[in-house]
Amino acid sequence: MSVMTFRELTPVSFLERAAAVFADRLAVVEGNLRYTYAQFWARAQRLAGMLADHGVRPGDRVAVLAPNTHVLLEAHYGVPLAGAVLVAVNTRLAAPEIAYILEHSEARMVIVDAECQPVLAEALSGNEKPPTVITSKEYEPLVDKASPLRVEVTDERSMLSINYTSGTTGRPKGVMYHHRGAYLQALAMAYHAKLDTSSRYLWTLPMFHTNGWCFPWAVTAAGAVHRCLRKIDAGEIWRAIRREGITHFCAAPTVLAMLADHPDAATPGPHPVRVFAGGAPPWPALLTRMDALGIDIRHLYGLTETFGPAVVCEWQPEWDSLPAEQRVRLTARQGIANMIAEPVRVVDSAGVDVPADGQTLGEIVLRGNDVMLGYYRDEEATTAASVDGWFRSGDLGVKYPDGYIELRDRIKDVIVSGGENITSVEVENTLTEHPDVLEAAVVGAPHPKWGEVPIAFVVLRSGASTGERELVEFVRARIARFKAPHRVIFREIPKTSTGKLQKNVLRHWATQQEQP
Repeated sequence: MSVMTFRELTPVSFLERAAAVFADRLAVVEGNLRYTYAQFWARAQRLAGMLADHGVRPGDRVAVLAPNTHVLLEAHYGVPLAGAVLVAVNTRLAAPEIAYILEHSEARMVIVDAECQPVLAEALSGNEKPPTVITSKEYEPLVDKASPLRVEVTDERSMLSINYTSGTTGRPKGVMYHHRGAYLQALAMAYHAKLDTSSRYLWTLPMFHTNGWCFPWAVTAAGAVHRCLRKIDAGEIWRAIRREGITHFCAAPTVLAMLADHPDAATPGPHPVRVFAGGAPPWPALLTRMDALGIDIRHLYGLTETFGPAVVCEWQPEWDSLPAEQRVRLTARQGIANMIAEPVRVVDSAGVDVPADGQTLGEIVLRGNDVMLGYYRDEEATTAASVDGWFRSGDLGVKYPDGYIELRDRIKDVIVSGGENITSVEVENTLTEHPDVLEAAVVGAPHPKWGEVPIAFVVLRSGASTGERELVEFVRARIARFKAPHRVIFREIPKTSTGKLQKNVLRHWATQQEQP
């Protein structure tokens, strides 16, 4: 009797299938460039061959320093096809930060986009054994002439990629992804986003950020179109929606705020667009504005360590009949575990689940197939991130009776004022209810009497002129007075490359403001 054999799970298999069943369907669009799925698969295999021609062997790390282009998209397939490990590098990092990542990951090769060559050259200037560098000018002819290669995955829990955290509190950590997790997470994203062959996905989320939440593989699994976008431009996003039929994209709330405040947002788009929003909790007022523009937002929550979104705010049909304000409040929560993750827990300092009452704070902990292997070359940090086999998120939240969780703050961002805890998210959401406020960020600053007091940084909508006193009173009228900002500072809010608020920078600014 013959024995059936099964291949190990790997997200690369989605492209192999797409090339077979969607061969002539459009796969990739970038400017005037167009690739079918058959062409996409052929290019990925030749990229693997090119890597091998340049000395890359299974297990080697291959870094890519490029914006959202077809090159970085192809690397999500070509690098693992060579048996190598992908290291997608944040294009907005400074040279010393890039140098650290390349050294720490022990990258053997770097594929670099033309616009990133100067910073890469600076990063490699002091490297005694620099990796091989392939420029975007060299890339196309080298791929074209290479022979196709495919190294089979023999262990689905082997390393697929290393994704570096933002490093806001120290050196970035290298999060190790495995093939199995990326495969299953891509399926979860395709399912929750409702991707299919009619979908056109716009690359607004950086692919270098947690492998673009696994959408490089999810979009391919659905046989949808990848529309590459080199940089965020609100006008270009609106044009893509209206002229190219974009149906899906992912973005941080700050990007959505840019879209809502753009002149092209005067009228809704021609068709509904489904958007996954993450990176920070969306403020309810923003959800209301986007809904009026035909943008259907589903919030989600996750970390680099969880392959991106581990939690999705799934819509429940019984919400349809609720008042609009109540619906918005429900959808502003972070949600429930995605289809491949274990149910999310919220625990106290002893690791015991807190009551599911929507009020009791605890730390969000996660477990499942979409949790990292660990931190590359950092066993101490890997051990510290786990409690009884569950990943410690470092985020405070509450759990509701319906199982949905709501993020309240990073543990380090909670403001303790006069012995009372103030969650910055609550104050931020209240500020953004004001019709003149586009964005708000709240941090704690030292105070001689209260220990800490909340300081708000606010960006007003175009043409608005609301003042500090009015906003402080606006908050006091809606939540406890002690939670209201001690100061309101009107200035641009610094963000990471993925749209997260840089609260470490804001805390420094706030401290300077409060010094006598």
